[in-house]
Amino acid sequence: MIPSWIIIGAVTFLIALGSFLITPRDVKWFARLSRPRWLVFEPLIPVIWTVIFISGAASATIVWQKKPGSLITWLLMALYLVVELITVAYIPLMLRFRSLKTGEIFGLIGLILAVVLAICVLPISFIAALLLLPYLIWTPIGTYTTDELRELNPQDA
Repeated sequence: MIPSWIIIGAVTFLIALGSFLITPRDVKWFARLSRPRWLVFEPLIPVIWTVIFISGAASATIVWQKKPGSLITWLLMALYLVVELITVAYIPLMLRFRSLKTGEIFGLIGLILAVVLAICVLPISFIAALLLLPYLIWTPIGTYTTDELRELNPQDA
């Protein structure tokens, strides 16, 4: 039998590959946008998201190992999956539609669902809920940054 951490890690990795739906044309649009002066951490964003995805996969693994195969666990795995899908869809959809508002909406939906997930996971495992903190901390920062980009680039809102 394949260990749960390998399956969860593989699913996380495969979904994260969805970010390759970004085309060079889409990236050019985003690169030309004006940015806030305080946005000095932009080169670190891929590293930040890697940490967030690893933490989320670790959280899901802990939940699975606490109550393997139960209906509640399967529902939580589905919620982990939805949160990751929304997270991965954020950038490609924002770039494809050239709409910062789209990115902001997806950021807010992801945050709300992650809060629900953390609340549901907390009674099962405090550590699993704690591992969701990087997402819960970073997502409002990313969403706020997108909102600031909208303010600086109203033609691309």
